[in-house]
Amino acid sequence: MQSSDFLIIGGGIAGVGVAAHLADSASVTVLETEDALGRHSTGRSAAIFIKNYGNATLRALNAASEQVLASGGDFAETGFLSPRGELVIAMADEVDALDAYLAGAEGMDVISPAEAVRMVPILREELIAKAAMEPDARDIDVDRLLQSFARHAKRLGARLVQNAPATSIRREGDAWRVEAGGEVYHASVLINAAGAWADEVAGLAGASKVGMQAMRRSAAILPAPDGHDVSRWPAVVSASESWYAKPEAGKLMVSPADEDPVDPHDAWPDDMVMAEGLYRFETATNVPVTRVERTWAGLRSFVADRTPVAGFAPETPGFFWLAGQGGYGIQTAPALSRLAADMCLGREPALGATVVSALDPGRLARV
Repeated sequence: MQSSDFLIIGGGIAGVGVAAHLADSASVTVLETEDALGRHSTGRSAAIFIKNYGNATLRALNAASEQVLASGGDFAETGFLSPRGELVIAMADEVDALDAYLAGAEGMDVISPAEAVRMVPILREELIAKAAMEPDARDIDVDRLLQSFARHAKRLGARLVQNAPATSIRREGDAWRVEAGGEVYHASVLINAAGAWADEVAGLAGASKVGMQAMRRSAAILPAPDGHDVSRWPAVVSASESWYAKPEAGKLMVSPADEDPVDPHDAWPDDMVMAEGLYRFETATNVPVTRVERTWAGLRSFVADRTPVAGFAPETPGFFWLAGQGGYGIQTAPALSRLAADMCLGREPALGATVVSALDPGRLARV
């Protein structure tokens, strides 16, 4: 039997991030089902730091995460960001969507269709009704961020256990008893950072579920268009989020921006969904898609209000939620994992009461 103060289920960016923030003050064990950390959503993310991505709560988490992402914080000698920029384009029927996005945005510049095409020459200027640029959007080195969290946690004594799916979870007195990977673990606090499987973990523990819904997101790698060096192009997003594209190691990653509800599983792309997304990309550009080098899919998990869930379950002692990050999990990880650690340790959170209340799992029972 192995005992610790905190037992975290889930070895993605959420679970490993909160372990890194807890380990200097408490004993921590992370249980990961797979044979590697970040195998599912974290490892399949094409993350880009976009300050204006998400609702007001998520934007607050974005802003609070920026310093660590840019500098490395306590986790790395250099930052995890590199220049990219985000170009949002609207066709005639997408102008209202772009205007709504701009209404709550900071650091974005409206630019002409001609300027948009100068940035990304394959775009069809005649179809662009309006465009805007966020020059400070940056690529995130996801693997380096995850591994930096992991190294920091282990250096402070945390145990990161792989091949350890939880098969039994029950409360015994004032502690949790978890059977996973043939071992038994005890901890005062159980942190549910299981991503798409978070409701399943809650069910095993006898806690109320929060209505977690996994959504598939697919992507493809295409060769760079002939005659173009794409390395300095910004990411390009349609205002209605019907497709997006960004440079990836000298090639183009294109996504249909799909959000198809699915059960939690090892995700793979749907051929028809991918074909439709690539068609939308072709329509907006002068580049025919003649070859797809590879495709993949991951899961983005949301609750009804599309805001993460972080806090103690109101009816289950010692059960802490850290899930529902949707497509924002990487760029909010430094702030959200720090916030979760503060709440677990009874420290005053750096983020304000409005953000803490918006993340509270109790809100879902009140709906």
